[in-house]
Parts: sequence; C-alpha cells; structure tokens
Amino acid sequence: MDEQEWTRNRQALAVGFKNCQGLIGALGDETRQQILVALLEAEQCGLRVGEITALTHLSRPAVSHHLKILRDARIISLRRAGTMNFYHIAPDIEQWSQFKQLVDRVYELVRLANREGYLQDDGNGEAR
Repeated sequence: MDEQEWTRNRQALAVGFKNCQGLIGALGDETRQQILVALLEAEQCGLRVGEITALTHLSRPAVSHHLKILRDARIISLRRAGTMNFYHIAPDIEQWSQFKQLVDRVYELVRLANREGYLQDDGNGEAR
C-alpha cells in the first residue's frame, strides 16, 4: 500500500467514524449496554421502563435518561399499546449497515497495516 492509498483509507475511515458518531457514543456507555442486553434477552418484543428498571437495578429517572439517548441515536424504538410504552431494538438497517461497513473498514485497514509493517511495535511499546 503506497502513501497515497494509506492516506485515502485513513480519510475514508475518519468519514465513517463521523457518520457513526451518534451510534458509537450511545453504545459506549456501560449503562446503556446493560439496557440493550436487557432488551435483547427479553422473551417478549419490548420492555416497559419499570421492567427495564427491575432488570438493570437502575433508578427510573436513570433508565428514562438512557432510553432517550438510545432513541435519539436510533438504536431503540418505542411502541405504544394503549397507555403502555414498550421499548425494543430499532429496525434501522441502514444505520447498522453503516456501522458494519465502518468495522469492516477498520479491520481491513489494520490487517493491511500489519501486513505491510505500519503497526509493528518498535520495542518501546510504540507503533512505528
């Protein structure tokens, strides 16, 4: 890989990270990860705030705060049934596709960089 190709790949990677910034930021919080795990492990399609509170041992205001962030990032959706609100994983395929492309691009760039010696340890714990 020549220097120009390396630069183009890094720039494309930067664009990918910018496009996925909201998703990555929302996923980066351990509490929100707990909520996502609870939603994924639920036997029914969707959980109410009280159920999420019980499963995660978080306060109701904390759960509501994190649910808003996850909704704003389009990671979860809300389904209303009468007066009840059920939260579930959002079916936003485009967003997850962009994230997958980013992860694939990171993997490929690191693989190439390793193969060509760009990321070898210089003996001082630093990549050269």
